[in-house]
Amino acid sequence: MKRTIKKQFWFSRGEAQDLQKKAKKTCLSEAALVRLLLRGYEPKEKPDDRFYDAMREFSAIGNNIHQISVKANALGFIDTQKLNSELDRLHKFQADMERQFLRPGESNLKWQ
Repeated sequence: MKRTIKKQFWFSRGEAQDLQKKAKKTCLSEAALVRLLLRGYEPKEKPDDRFYDAMREFSAIGNNIHQISVKANALGFIDTQKLNSELDRLHKFQADMERQFLRPGESNLKWQ
């Protein structure tokens, strides 16, 4: 999207520091943060270590499913109980991650 309209604002020192701090927490530029807020989104902060621990678990689940498929290819049959167990684990994991890290918070702004 090409942005052709320039807007200029004046902030107090405290407001400018707040904007800078919040943009840094979300890993966005100040302009990108303002644009998201104008559209009614409340961006999430950069995830903490729990997120990266969860991603390692996700990788482990993927590796387990891959090993099951390699074994199935080699032997000509599949351990459906083990595969279903890993797939259930994957679906629960996905729902937890979405709930915890991805769903945006509801905006309480009354002017939207």
